[in-house]
Amino acid sequence: MIVFMAIFSCLVHAQKNQYPLLFVADSLKENANAVVRLNQVDIVISSQRSMNIKNKRVVTVFNEDGLSAIDAVEHYDKKTSVKSIEAVVYDIFGNEIKRIKRKDFRDQSAISGSTLFSDSRYVYLDYTPTQYPFTIIYDSEIETSNTAFIPSWYPVNDFFVSVQESVLNVSFPDNLGFKKKECNFNEFNIKKINDSATQLSYKASSILAQKREPYCNSSLVFPKLMMGLENFSLEGKEGIAKSWKDFGIWYYNEILTGTTDLSPETVTKIKALVGNETDPVKKAKLIYDFVQKKSRYVSIQVGIGGWKPMLASDVDRLGYGDCKALTNYTRALLDIVGVPSYNTILYGDTYKKDIVSDFVSIQGNHMILAIPHNNNYIWLECTSQNDPFGYQGKFTDDRAVLVIKPTGGEIVQTKIYGDTGNLQNSKGTYSIDDKGNLIGNIKIASEGSQYSNKANLENSQPNDKETHYKEYWSNINNLKVAKMNFLNDKEKIAFIEDVAINASNYASVSGAKMIFPVNVYNPLTTQIKRIRNRKNPFEIQRGYKDIDEIEIELPSAFAVEFMPSDFELNSKFGEYKTEIIKKDATHIVYKRTLYVQKGLYSSAEYDDYRLFMEQISRNDNAKIILTKI
Repeated sequence: MIVFMAIFSCLVHAQKNQYPLLFVADSLKENANAVVRLNQVDIVISSQRSMNIKNKRVVTVFNEDGLSAIDAVEHYDKKTSVKSIEAVVYDIFGNEIKRIKRKDFRDQSAISGSTLFSDSRYVYLDYTPTQYPFTIIYDSEIETSNTAFIPSWYPVNDFFVSVQESVLNVSFPDNLGFKKKECNFNEFNIKKINDSATQLSYKASSILAQKREPYCNSSLVFPKLMMGLENFSLEGKEGIAKSWKDFGIWYYNEILTGTTDLSPETVTKIKALVGNETDPVKKAKLIYDFVQKKSRYVSIQVGIGGWKPMLASDVDRLGYGDCKALTNYTRALLDIVGVPSYNTILYGDTYKKDIVSDFVSIQGNHMILAIPHNNNYIWLECTSQNDPFGYQGKFTDDRAVLVIKPTGGEIVQTKIYGDTGNLQNSKGTYSIDDKGNLIGNIKIASEGSQYSNKANLENSQPNDKETHYKEYWSNINNLKVAKMNFLNDKEKIAFIEDVAINASNYASVSGAKMIFPVNVYNPLTTQIKRIRNRKNPFEIQRGYKDIDEIEIELPSAFAVEFMPSDFELNSKFGEYKTEIIKKDATHIVYKRTLYVQKGLYSSAEYDDYRLFMEQISRNDNAKIILTKI
């Protein structure tokens, strides 16, 4: 009776309080670090130059990993103001723990060390919980004259997060050309409540938490609603987004025009730098080298700083800027010497993401420069002080981007490094003495996207270099790096490592036997996790090819008792081959080729891929057995 009364008391008490955990279904708790009890977004577009956005998020957080689901952050600048922001924290029963007002939020500049962006800021909640689980109610309201950026609606946008209810309400005038695009809606319980000439409403409910699965990005899985206006306002300019051509003409004329003027002194300096050179590519190389040596990149947080770059004259004077500023500055310098180039908008990330070409709107988070050349483009990453001219690393390669020309916008693809072009070619030696100690030397040449994996080594600290190799060769116990030399060939875009190593007791010696793995330098150590009943497709975003040829000197006091057989494996995911050639009693040559093919594969194919990689890993660990003579 006492237990019953206690439960009854809790039920009555919970009904009076805010969002007690008792009212969350068990199915929503499964696999969840947090459950979004309510996510309501109300967007009111009252005119081409006025938009109001209210957010209400109620999130129950079960552990530290669920804190990011609160998502309590708002950006603001001269065009966007935070009208209100607050949060209230409740315990498991819905009792209030803490009330957080605007003054208790952190208010921070978007970047440090810059005087030009003092108006670009963001305000965010920095709350350290005293107990789990807890529930937080977060409310915010912002107003902006930038109607170019209607935030996308994400009913759920992360793994290990469930959603009880998510609501979107949008109202807009009927003369601005409001448009929308649904992405990945089919697999979720999402209902369209209203879709009229001036209003749009959706409701999503009971979305269960998904476990994160290997080789699967959230953009492949979770639903998203993109929204935009054909007639919008950006940075105080009224714009048009009926087609990419129209948008590009407007952006070039209204946003970029007037930003590239430079002082007569700089014009004279750049003309002298180029001298009598007439080849456009050679001119561009000289300019790019100048920019890399003169300027540095400063980051402006996503959503801050708008899309109008700072003046090229300011970048020239101060020596820094964000991606838009440095790209625009480089374009201004190229203009001086008669080399045409175009600002290019894209999604910059190591995970490749395209500009959605069938939805004309302001997209992207990064800017690079396109130089027309032989019916194609040379791409310049203007934020890098080290990238070779025309090289695209994993941050910008192989994706749909928007090139802004005076004649209009154009969707094109950035450089695609073919799977076999992402090459790592290794040639080396190692010897094993009669005590099992190893001494070796190897040269590793990396090209394509594999170049970007290694090129940063050149400018890293000595301790970081050694740490890199101890992690890279984690299969070698007692590893010591005796020598490290690098050649960064920026013309061929190849990074060459020349490394000498030694390791005591690499081989196991027991009595008259010695045993050790043949593949010292490049064994596949990636463990592909077994997933029962995998739900989502998986993607290999970049293929690659590794070629290894290693000459091995065996201890003269031992003879070969067992040598691994040659091995070959072919699959839709790639190819793998090893070969061991015996030159004489103490010298063998180990040859290995691994080719992995990029592609988007179904969930049903995942286990085949796991087995393919598992067979490679097993064979890469094949051991040779020696017997003392």
